[in-house]
Formats: sequence, C-alpha cells, structure tokens
Amino acid sequence: MRFERDDGREELYRDFRRFGEEALSRDVAERDKAGLFGHDDWARCAERGVLGLVLPSEYGGAGRDLGDYVSAMEGLGHGCLDNGLLMAMGAHVLAVELPVWKFGDEGQRRKYLPGLAAGRLIGANAMTEPASGSDALSLATTAERDGGFYRLNGRKRYVTNAPVADVFVVYATVDAELGFTGVTAFLVEGGDDGVSVKERPEKMGLRTARWGEVELDDCRIPASRRLGAERQGAAIFARSMAWERALLLAPWLGVMRREIDECTRFCRRRRQFGKHIGHFQSISNRIVDMRIRWEVSRMLLHRAAAELDRPDATIIPEAGKLYVSEAAAELFGSAMQVYGALGYTSDGRAERNLRDALGMTISSGTSDMQRVIISGKLGITWPDTEGSGEGR
Repeated sequence: MRFERDDGREELYRDFRRFGEEALSRDVAERDKAGLFGHDDWARCAERGVLGLVLPSEYGGAGRDLGDYVSAMEGLGHGCLDNGLLMAMGAHVLAVELPVWKFGDEGQRRKYLPGLAAGRLIGANAMTEPASGSDALSLATTAERDGGFYRLNGRKRYVTNAPVADVFVVYATVDAELGFTGVTAFLVEGGDDGVSVKERPEKMGLRTARWGEVELDDCRIPASRRLGAERQGAAIFARSMAWERALLLAPWLGVMRREIDECTRFCRRRRQFGKHIGHFQSISNRIVDMRIRWEVSRMLLHRAAAELDRPDATIIPEAGKLYVSEAAAELFGSAMQVYGALGYTSDGRAERNLRDALGMTISSGTSDMQRVIISGKLGITWPDTEGSGEGR
C-alpha cells in the first residue's frame, strides 16, 4: 500500500492548507480563553466545501473518497490554528452526515444533508449519558412508539456541538430488556418540543468546540425521523464510531507537522552555551522522535481510511485513534520541553495544543477503551468457559 499523496491529493492538501492559513481567523487564543465557537470560520469552511467533502453531489457534496478526506484535513490542520473548530467539524461530518447518508432514507437525506453540507445546519451526536460512557450501549434514554410518532425521554451529556446544533443523532432504546439490541437511532431537531440544551462547564482544552447536555422530556417526533430500522441503532453507532476513530484525528497530522517545523526553526534560532540548541542531543533526539511519531501516524490514518469499507472488522480504526491521539499528546509535551518556559505560557501555541491533544485521547472512546476493543478483536479477551483448559 502506498502512503505518498498522488498529484490530486497533494493539490488537495496544499489547497486546504493555504485556505486555513489565509482565510481562517488567527485570534484563536482569545476565543479559546472565552470558549467561543467560530461561527464565521464555520461558514467559511462550509463555503470552501469542507463540510460536504465526502457527500455525493446530489446532496451538495464534492463526492471525495475517505483518502481524499484525510489529505484535505491534514492540510487544513496544518493551516488552521483552531483545534476546537476542527473537532466540531469532525463530529458534524463523521457522526452526523455520514450516518444520515449511509443509513437514512431518501427523504431524510434530502431534508438534512444539503443543509449540513452548506453549514446552514450544525449536527451533533448524542450518545453518552450520566450513567453510560464507555459502556455506551447500556443507555437509559427511552423511545416509546406512539402511533406515527415516538416519545423520547432521557438525558445526554458531553455532546460536542450541542449548544450550537440544529440536528442531533440521538440513540435510545425501544426496550430496555433487550440490552444493546434494543438501541435505535433518531433525528431530533433543536426546536422540537421537549428538547433543552444546557452548556457544560469550561473544558481543559478544545474550548472553541462547545459541548453540553441534551435533555429529552417527552419529546415527540414523527416516526419518519427514525434513522434506520428499529433496533438497528447499535450497528449505526458502531459504524459511526469506526468513521470517527479512523478519521477524527486526520487534521492532527497537520497540527503535528506544523509543530515539528516550528520546533526545528526555534532550535535554529535559540542559542545556549555558545551554540544553537539543536546541537544538544537531548533536544535533537526529541525532534527526531516527534517526526517518527508523525510518520507512523500518517501511515496508520491513511491505512484506516483505505480499510474502512472492508466488510471484516480490523483493528486499524481503533489502533489509529489510540496511537495518533497518544502520539499527539507526547509530541506536544516534547515541544514544551524544547521551548522551555516559553512553551508553558499562553504566548506560544504548544500549551494550547497540548491541552487540546489530551482531549483527543478521550473523544470517541478513551485510550483504555481502544485497547479493550482491540484486545477483543484479537481474541485475547475471548470468554473463558468451564473446562476449556489453558492454552486453548
């Protein structure tokens, strides 16, 4: 498998990098402190085609494949300084647009996808609850059939984009006794009766990607807004998470590479003990390790994009998410050591990037959960049975 960008993807990368550098706001530090969502930049990204990149043209998209998406997001991540905006767009595209496209009926696609692609609608994925996080499918939100409607009751938390969202993909159970097989997906609109959103307290990082709680109090929606069939929600969620885990970190390839370049330039300027600090192996070795983490991250994410349509479940989406998120956190921790005290201040970007990168180790499932999923796929945690004996 080749991991070099061909001419088309190289052009896509460069176009989106230039767009991020020239068209998007540079005042991220101030908005990060205030926790402000970049509405203007969201609109600019929508106009540039970022939000509809992988959707078919009949729904307002560009019809690009997932490998193209990775290249474009890598470029945008290099040029855009707002990691929260990148996170918000990833949640919008990967956990809302793609499920509606792949699992929705034609009426749902026509109703929602053009607006989502054009940025007129903002999407949010509502799964996590107060008592169910990593064990997402043990949710308590219920959906009761009421003629041609469903009544939804429950509470979702840590929902990225919730305070600014127009449409939510909500997961609820039609029968709690069925466990995960009762989970069903629904399209809930922010203006529906019985829907209320409460903004959550300030986060450690990714502050410009706002999040909140969604409360559903006897929310009555038409059955036409059920996404997929009843009891298909577990499959829809699993597919959504595969997309998210494989592709959510694509912009971070650009963020990481930008940091490596900036650290290298800093080492060529900064002098101590009569020489540039890059001549000290403790510094140069850090940057070498940073570059290797980036190279491996690129290979993993491009492979993940190439394998997403395979019918058999591989470990690559989870492995990519696990490795790249942890590599990013390690990379920005190393960058702070290279910069010294400057890296620990808000004058530089390393401090904010590190806070944001730590958030990516939790989003779409913590690193520990990725290891649990991978071990299951490898057969390591195959259930023991009485009398099975060791070594079987």
